[in-house]
Order: sequence, then C-alpha cells, then structure tokens
Amino acid sequence: MALNMIKLVVGCDTIEDLLAWHEAGRPWIMHTRQTPKRAAELLDGGSLYRVFKGVIMCRQTILAVETVGEGAVARCQVTVDPEIVRVAPTPRRAFQGWRYLDAKDAPPDLSGGVDGDIPPELARQLREAGAW
Repeated sequence: MALNMIKLVVGCDTIEDLLAWHEAGRPWIMHTRQTPKRAAELLDGGSLYRVFKGVIMCRQTILAVETVGEGAVARCQVTVDPEIVRVAPTPRRAFQGWRYLDAKDAPPDLSGGVDGDIPPELARQLREAGAW
C-alpha cells in the first residue's frame, strides 16, 4: 500500500485557481519545512492530497522529495506530477503543515463520467449528508 501526504492549499479556493497559479510558470513543487522521514514510502506510488476550504478535492502523484539547504535553513521540496486527479470531496479539519495519509483513508478517485461533472460544493454537501 502506498503512503500519501495531505496538505492544506493556501491562496487558492478551487482546483481551477491552482491550475491558473501554475500556468504563470510556477513549478509543481510543494515547499515545506520538515522533510518526511518516510520519503521512500511516499515515492513508492504515493500522492499529495490537497485540501481546499476544509475539503479534500484532488491529488497529484509525488515524483520527488528533496531536502534543500543545510542546518537551520534546510527545507523540503516535494515535486508532484502536473496531472491533477479529482477525488470524491471529503471533509477534513484544519491542521498545520502536512500529514501522512494511509491509502485506506484516502478518498477514491472520481471517474471522468457523471461524478466529475458535479459542482464541488454540491459533491461536498452530498458526501456530508451520506448520500454519496
């Protein structure tokens, strides 16, 4: 089973905002202070799940995990695949930094069919009501 990472999205309210931000030439790298101790497990098919306004909405495959710098100024860069995979909207409480997310706890991917055409807010409400 692959190990995943989950992180809050700051500065973007929707997946479309995230895509527009990266169209401006920004690389698909997530920066964080702490380097994951289980980086090898993340690289074995893991994904970065993104939380928008309290709801997990999408994931991207993790391609690389690197520590940049040394000592007190060391930081971690997590490079992700530019392809965004939408997942079933799943509520998630706020947290700081990032967390590991076991595959068994990860929301399922949405197919490109009918499920993918539902507005994200409606999908979130359906999921919270237990109807989806």
